[in-house]
Amino acid sequence: MSSFQSWLNKTKTGLQDQVSRFKNKDLMDAIVAGCAIVSVADGTIDATEKQKMAGYIGRNEQLKVFNMSEVIDRFNHFAGNMEFDVMVGKQEALRTIAKFKSKPEVGRVIVGVCCAIGAADGDFDELEKAAVRDICNVLNLQPGEFGL
Repeated sequence: MSSFQSWLNKTKTGLQDQVSRFKNKDLMDAIVAGCAIVSVADGTIDATEKQKMAGYIGRNEQLKVFNMSEVIDRFNHFAGNMEFDVMVGKQEALRTIAKFKSKPEVGRVIVGVCCAIGAADGDFDELEKAAVRDICNVLNLQPGEFGL
């Protein structure tokens, strides 16, 4: 956990500039898809997880560049697909994230936000870490780079 915490503390300050620099609908979709994957890591997305994601994005300085109603709509889209069929929904979300496979700098932003969402409640559990490792694999990034 200490390597992850150290990495998270180092990257928090630069995350806002990075998200702002790459701000576009595809990035928003990829970030929200990743958040949905992390939220469903335990098999279900409950109301508290939705609130955690919306609350985190709403009060996080780095993520305020995105329109909250669009973020919620897209989260509900990805989450709804995973609630209907976890595997099919997760594959769609991973395909959305994979658009940034050839852009490792953007991929690191996506993974950074997903890690922050996973750790937002103070308990970045093994299922959430495994979900983020899946995202790393789709982006051809090494999970160890993020302390995973």
